[in-house]
Order: sequence, then C-alpha cells, then structure tokens
Amino acid sequence: MADDRQRDEDAAQLRRMGYAQQLLRDMGGFSNFAVSFSIISILTGAVTLYGQGLLNGGPLVMGLGWPLVSVMTMLVACGLAELASAYPTAGALYHWSSILGGRGWGFFTAWLNTLGQFSITAGIDYGLAQFLAPMFGWQADRPHVLGLYAAVLLSHAALNHVGVRVVARLNDFSAWYHLAGVALLVGALAFFAPHQDAGFLFTRFASDPSQGSYWGIFCLGLLQAQWTFTGYDASAHVTEETLDPKRNAPWGIVLSVAVSAVAGYAMLAAVTLAIQDLPATAAAENPFIHILTHSLGGRLGSALVWVVIGAMWFCGLSSITSNSRMLFAFARDGGLPGSRWLAQVSRRYRSPHVAIWVSAAAALVVALWSNAYAAITALSTITLYASYALPIAAGLRARRTGKWTERGPWNLGRWSEPINAGALIWVVAISVNFVRPLKPVERYSFGAALLALVAYWFLYMKARFKGPPQIAGQAPPPAAAAAPPAG
Repeated sequence: MADDRQRDEDAAQLRRMGYAQQLLRDMGGFSNFAVSFSIISILTGAVTLYGQGLLNGGPLVMGLGWPLVSVMTMLVACGLAELASAYPTAGALYHWSSILGGRGWGFFTAWLNTLGQFSITAGIDYGLAQFLAPMFGWQADRPHVLGLYAAVLLSHAALNHVGVRVVARLNDFSAWYHLAGVALLVGALAFFAPHQDAGFLFTRFASDPSQGSYWGIFCLGLLQAQWTFTGYDASAHVTEETLDPKRNAPWGIVLSVAVSAVAGYAMLAAVTLAIQDLPATAAAENPFIHILTHSLGGRLGSALVWVVIGAMWFCGLSSITSNSRMLFAFARDGGLPGSRWLAQVSRRYRSPHVAIWVSAAAALVVALWSNAYAAITALSTITLYASYALPIAAGLRARRTGKWTERGPWNLGRWSEPINAGALIWVVAISVNFVRPLKPVERYSFGAALLALVAYWFLYMKARFKGPPQIAGQAPPPAAAAAPPAG
C-alpha cells in the first residue's frame, strides 16, 4: 500500500511537470542505483580499455589515473544528482537544460546525449564481441566481431522490449554480479597469482615513446577510466520508472560512481600487480586476457574471463534501457525526426519499444562508422560529458540570476557553485584531450555532424521545437491521460 501511495504521489508530481505517467513505475532505490552501476560496469570499461591504459602510461594510469578521474567524475555526478532531485523526468538532462537554459540548451543537450548513448552502447557491445571471439576460438577479425556484435545487440533490444520487469530484476542482479565478480577476480589474483611489489603500480611505461612527452601519453591513457565512468545519468533517465525519484535518483547517480571508484581501484590494482612481464603484456593482442591466463593458468584464467563477459552483457542491457528512455523523452516533445513514432509505448509491455529498436540499430551504425575501438569510446565520452556539462552550466547560471530557487531534497547547498565550476573545467579538459586519438576522417565526420546539428536547429527546429511542456506553456495532462498510445 505504501508503494501505491508513493506511485500516486510520483505520478502527480510528473503531471505537474506536464506529463502523464505512461511507463511502468516499479523501480526502488537499489534498482535505480543498479542501472547506473551496471552501465558504468568496471568489469566492462576498465577491462576492455585496459590495454589503452597500459600502452599509454603503463601501471601509473591504474595507480594514479584511476583515482584522479574518480575524484573529478564525482564533481560531475554531484552536479547531475542535484538537478535530478529538482526535476525527476525521463530524458532528464534535456529537461534540466530546457527549463534552466531555454529551448536551444535543451535541444543540443538531448542530441549530444543521444549521440553519446548510441556510441556508449556500441562501445560496450562491440567490446563484448571482441572478448567473445577468441573465447569461442575464432579470429577477432572484423566479420566475426561484427556478427557477434549484432547478435548481442539483438538480445538486448528484444529483452528490453518485452521484459520491463525482467530487465529491472536483471539490473538488480547485475549490481550484485559485478561486486561478486570483482571480489572473485581480486581474490583469485591475491591467492593464486605471483605479485609485483606495490610500487610497481606507479611504474611509467609507454609502448610508443615517439608520440611525445610521457605525460601527454599518460593523458591519453586516462580514456580507460573516463570512459568507464560514463552512463551514470541512467539513474536520472529512469526516474519515471522509479519510486520517490527525488531522493532515489540522486543517490543512484552518486553511489554508482563512488562504489565503482573503490571496487574498480581494487580490481585494477590486483590485475596490474599480477603482470609478470610488462613489455610482453603490452604487446599481447588482449593484455587483460593475457594477464589472467598467464598468472592464473589457462583454465582458471579463462573461467574469470567468462565472468567478465557476463558483466559486459549486463552492462549492454542497461545501456539500451537508458538510451531508449532518452529517445522516448525527447521524441514525445517533438525533438526528433519521426518523433510521433519514436514516442510510442507498447500497450502490452509498457516499454518504449520503437525507441529501443532504434537505439540498437543506431549503435550498430556507430560500429560500422569506425572499426577503431578507441575512436568509438572517445566519441561517446566527449558527447556524453558535453551533455552533462550543458545542464550543469545552465543550472549554475540560473542560480546566479535567481531563475532557479527551488532545490530538491538532495542538494549541495553552498558547495554547489564551486563543485559545478570544477565539473565544467574537467569536462572541457577531457573533451580536448580525447579528440587526440581520433583519426582525421573521424574528426572531420564528427565535426560535420555537429555543424549539421547546428544548421538543423537554426534553419528548421528553432521555429518549430517548443521544448518540454513546463517551458512551452502546455497544460499538464489529466490523470486519465496515463493510458499509453498504441504499440
């Protein structure tokens, strides 16, 4: 009964923001945390890009780079959490920017977040396919990896379409699975693998010193940690499916980053200290698999790799969930081509089924755009963090001008402005840094896409896009409007 009362209160709150309750509201606080924790997935990002860190900076990227990125990411997470507490809607970042900055801010936030979510899904599932190929005894060449990648995307889209409750339960299980997987990995390496001394964790190494100064190379290695710490905005995207979202969504964002930071550091330290030959490990096709199989033996090492693969699958499942909610929220306000179609909700499953399948298809296109894994992950990091920065900047400006006066129950108080300023500085720094690994054709095509987006806004959408109901002057729908459209 208490949950029913909470659902009624949450639905009323959503109506005040201009929307009817269409999605199934069934997530508790832990489920909300689990979505973001599963997308961060230290057993995905820190593992698939382990070679990126090792080749570009060496063990020092794990020993110093991971905690540095963790602390700076927490500034961004706190800024987003404060906004999530004030404005709990699906497609959250887009609404925050629109309400606090205006229609244009919201439009560009939504598009950057959408592009970033397509790319992060591609990075997660393509990385999983790269791990699966050698475990199946196949060559990790482009045709094999793409085939596995398409199959993984299909499984994630189908389950998100038909199993809203199942996906929520799997997200809960995924959080425990990740923690158990990290504990198993760390325990096996601690008890059965030979160890370097602790000082090895701060060893400098660069596979190609001709790239420039060591610290410039080290900064490229930070992509491993920074890409891992993406996707925690998922807790905000599923607020319309979360009970008491003004409290549960902010804690979901912050705790997912904090727990990932601690557990990830323990895992990276254990793996890195198990390296027996640094140059040979760096030269391996997959340094992470090389470390496990050489330090623990083929059988135990391979078993742990399968544990990691399971975590990657859960991560991709959660990524499609978050991505589709962003598409759905933006489409119901008319911000996308085919918005009426994308905003449909399945009558049977209460899921945004069209947005789910478009999310999967777009992720497939991203992988076809570039076969360079570093480019896919760099693109997702840049676009996602740009979409995080815009609402934080809009909120900072709105506080200073007196436009934003009503905070949610989760807020930073007098620390809000310095924390927000630090978050914005960090986003600018990493965006400049991670453009560097992109090839010229990737930079030009990415730049052309941004210019096309700007032209699309000023030449067409600016006169047509009204934004969320709260700023468009639309009347909130009545309670009876909660029935989903056909689908």
